[in-house]
Amino acid sequence: MLPKGIGGKTPEQALADLHNMTLTCNPIGTPEYLSRIAAAQNRMRELGISALYVNAGTNLSYFTGLDWYASERLVGAILPEKGDIQYIAPAFERGSIEEKMVIPGVFHGWQEHESPYALCAQLVKTLNLGHGKLAIDESTAFFIANGLQRALPTMPIVDGSVVTAHCRMHKSEHELALIQRAMDMTLTVHKAAASILREGMSTTEVEAFIHEAHKKVGASSGSYFCIVLFGGATAFPHGVKNAQVLKPNDLVLIDTGCRLHGYLSDITRTYCFGRATEKQKILWQAEKNAQLAAFHAATLGASCGSVDAAARSELAKYDLGPEYDLPGLPHRTGHGIGMDIHEWPYLVKDNPHQLAAGMCFSNEPMIVVPGEFGIRLEDHFYMTESGPVWFTRPAHSLDDPFHLQQ
Repeated sequence: MLPKGIGGKTPEQALADLHNMTLTCNPIGTPEYLSRIAAAQNRMRELGISALYVNAGTNLSYFTGLDWYASERLVGAILPEKGDIQYIAPAFERGSIEEKMVIPGVFHGWQEHESPYALCAQLVKTLNLGHGKLAIDESTAFFIANGLQRALPTMPIVDGSVVTAHCRMHKSEHELALIQRAMDMTLTVHKAAASILREGMSTTEVEAFIHEAHKKVGASSGSYFCIVLFGGATAFPHGVKNAQVLKPNDLVLIDTGCRLHGYLSDITRTYCFGRATEKQKILWQAEKNAQLAAFHAATLGASCGSVDAAARSELAKYDLGPEYDLPGLPHRTGHGIGMDIHEWPYLVKDNPHQLAAGMCFSNEPMIVVPGEFGIRLEDHFYMTESGPVWFTRPAHSLDDPFHLQQ
């Protein structure tokens, strides 16, 4: 006897039931980018930072809307404490950079034989920014940070996350709406994936279906990531090298997500393809209880570490742990999410950072029983002035993981 919603459909039938869920969603617009830049500049002035170097990647996209990949060539921008953003890139990329610009700024090009670091140093001098500190985007490769330090030997260099993370961890209503829709899309895909499971099916077949299902609900690039595990492989949080084939009474763990207008989803469900053992039933409930304990501990002003402690305290009632010992929870309880799948702040032991409105977190206190199985239930929540709110409804039970009988 299979749990409610597990099996019974062909992949073709399941895909036919899906529709585009993104038609009413709009990307971030110019006013919000300008607001982000203003917030960053306010933060910089508070901290005595006269210039922030933002490298190609997520931070550049977050503040300017310019999507560009990090490589061995310096592409980025300098944000002064006051005034317009300054773009820096190889001169031959001018046309492409200017075409992709959302927020106007001055383009500064460097030729292939020239030093981009010398160009940055000259720009700092020209804009009279040498009186304060230079913050460097924390995702910047070492060779760039090192080059900037050598070009500006007397200017104090600080970690740019004091600006970038500070801004990005507090989501706007628009950001929350995009994450919400991405989560809704992925939960719909989870239900579809569960419905096609059959004996003898491989994990790679399920992954391929999930990729196509994400496209069908509106994620143009399909799955942002996908982990599908059967049986004993569920004991490995991020999977194993080889594919598995589904057998009767296997536990199934699926962890996947998609991207919508730059924002990500990330949901995990674990259920049984048949009848679970008594031990699996008990620990599945322990996982659900730990997830709920973490959620209820997430109050405004509480520390991130206290949320992690609440989950572990619940697991201790089942003789799991302590700390990271197995069987038990081998990793942090949760991570932030937004434009990156893992971002600040983190629900991890002893993290003193206080929860505040607009912060978003995964809640996934996974239970690992080495050599046997693993159980992970992962949903995300965001903080409001009145407390935490789920993006997605947590799993109901092993017999009805998707609330189909209610």
